[in-house]
Amino acid sequence: MHIAILTFDGFNELDSLIALGILRLAAQPAWRVSIASPSARVTSMNGVVVETQATLAEAATADAVIVGSGLATRSIVDDPAMMDALHLDPARQLVGAQCSGALVLARLGLLGEVPACTDLTTRPWVQAAGVRVLEQPFFAQGKVATAGGCLGSQYLAFWIAARLGGIEAATRALHYVAPVGEKDEYIERAFRNVVPYLPTRHETAASLP
Repeated sequence: MHIAILTFDGFNELDSLIALGILRLAAQPAWRVSIASPSARVTSMNGVVVETQATLAEAATADAVIVGSGLATRSIVDDPAMMDALHLDPARQLVGAQCSGALVLARLGLLGEVPACTDLTTRPWVQAAGVRVLEQPFFAQGKVATAGGCLGSQYLAFWIAARLGGIEAATRALHYVAPVGEKDEYIERAFRNVVPYLPTRHETAASLP
């Protein structure tokens, strides 16, 4: 089981690395959770350098993909070569987008009539792409999900962990990272924001990649 987090130069650390941390806590022995990028290293919006763990080609074959956000997203969606390299397909993989990552999904035609969540800065650009933006932190339909706001990444990670490993694994991982004294609150919010968009147990078994 491979989960790839697409991360480009200028990335927001909170978007990519919170999801990475939660998903690795939820991971089972056969899982691989990786930062995927078009280059060997990527530099964040605050100058943090991260070594890539997977290529874009590997992300294309992953069971789940999160499209991270950052300062360069608009340049990415305007780069035909880069967009051609992003072979994402909700028919065979879970696809999530964090903040401006929704703009990438819109440009790839993966949202269609599906509304999306995004951050306040990116909102007008996503709307200009013809996508209805929701005033909420998380939304999913089928195998496509979006989250808005940096800390919304916890919900995106929770959704993927629940879809691939079950609600118990997702809950354990989020409980581990939640602040002491607020763990029940964090779990309650995750259930409220994410669980309504999870398929039933029967549908989950039938739709796993």
